[in-house]
Amino acid sequence: MLDAADSRVSIYQPEQPGLVFPEIPQFASYEEERTYRKQHLVAAVRAFALHGFDYGFAGHLTVRDPERPELYWTNPMCVHFSQVRMSNLVLADHAGNVVEGTHAINRAGFVLHSAVHEAHPDIIAMCHAHTTYGTAWCATGRPLDMISQDAACFYDDHVVIGASAGAVAVERESGHSVASYFTRARAALHQNHGLLTASRHSIDDAAFWFIALERCCQVQLLVEASGVKPQMVSEKSAEYSRKHVGNDFIGWLHFQTLYNQIAAQQPDMFE
Repeated sequence: MLDAADSRVSIYQPEQPGLVFPEIPQFASYEEERTYRKQHLVAAVRAFALHGFDYGFAGHLTVRDPERPELYWTNPMCVHFSQVRMSNLVLADHAGNVVEGTHAINRAGFVLHSAVHEAHPDIIAMCHAHTTYGTAWCATGRPLDMISQDAACFYDDHVVIGASAGAVAVERESGHSVASYFTRARAALHQNHGLLTASRHSIDDAAFWFIALERCCQVQLLVEASGVKPQMVSEKSAEYSRKHVGNDFIGWLHFQTLYNQIAAQQPDMFE
């Protein structure tokens, strides 16, 4: 028989009953779930704008359609992250064809994301953007050091990808070479390119851990620049952090704070 602690989804879930705490919704129909995924995809794109992750037309976020998992929703080409809304999202297939929507999709986004989604049917969402600190750290070709609890959330769950390093990913081969790495990791440092995250849980989870990964790269660069040798998190502590502080539910939970902020301040995202 499970005790109260074992029955909780997370160590953060309150033991005291009756308190307000976010819960993953249950859906009565595909349409209801589709609306939810699209709303949270738009919020994720807007969150990237708030964090300054925009860089021209570069950057793409995707989430599978719940009813037609061979299709995925993504942000439109050449629309600033801050201007993405429900009405201009694009539904595409793994061949790069637009099934619903009026905008084109980013060719590089199609190559990378469709390859990952096609190779891993259990991956629901994926994020990529050309960020400052992630791009800088990816140039080193090194994984993150376990120098903080935040970094430990990626313990044994991120990889460095050297394949197609620095090349513009517009050829299908580039996508397939990247996709193979997501069998064993949810985050990737693509050498001379930038960060990628994928989630088997939600777009919320993929988006939050992308934001967290960028922050970890920033901290790593600051520590490196200081010249002071950092103290490392022990393997035992890193494993604990990854399990309890760095899991997919926690990624979803973290993102709810951003979603609620954006939904309140930018209601035009629902248009």
